Amino acid sequence: MDAMAANEWRSATVDKVCAAANLNKRYFYESFIDLDALSAAVVDDIAEDVRAATVGAAAAAAQQPLEVQAAAGVAAAVRALVDDPRRARVLLGGVAASPELHRHRTEVMHRLTDVLIDHGRSVHGVELEADPLASVAPAFIVGGTAEAILSFVSGDVGLSLDEFIVQLGSLWFITGNGAAQVARARRQ
Repeated sequence: MDAMAANEWRSATVDKVCAAANLNKRYFYESFIDLDALSAAVVDDIAEDVRAATVGAAAAAAQQPLEVQAAAGVAAAVRALVDDPRRARVLLGGVAASPELHRHRTEVMHRLTDVLIDHGRSVHGVELEADPLASVAPAFIVGGTAEAILSFVSGDVGLSLDEFIVQLGSLWFITGNGAAQVARARRQ
């Protein structure tokens, strides 16, 4: 993760990774075919942590108003990424990577977006996939959130972490609630 987050991944070698980890190359090859497999495993690990934290927080807040649910989910996702800024850079694309890693990261982000879509369907009680907003809103929310998080970890956002989370939660709530209202109106 250090090499990936420091934009040194393109020059990484198995020898360098093993030396940094204080491991023999034999251990590397027992777990991974090559560096692309290692990088995919790192991305998968981070994404699973973000997914689990977000789903867990949303489930814990399930009986609360939608605004509280949005805030809980966003707070969990953001904290899972910014508590160690390398995680945000690796998962959200702030890393110069191989085409294979870029494709893999894109697939992982699509799976995380699908989690958001499923959650949106359950909390809003509307079949959003019948509306064209379903094709745009989740990618808009996830992409905008990713860019905002990358800006935050780079120090370009002049807010505390708590205030940053509040603002992102508000945007998620406004966008999700607004998309559901529009979808309902279009179905009538």
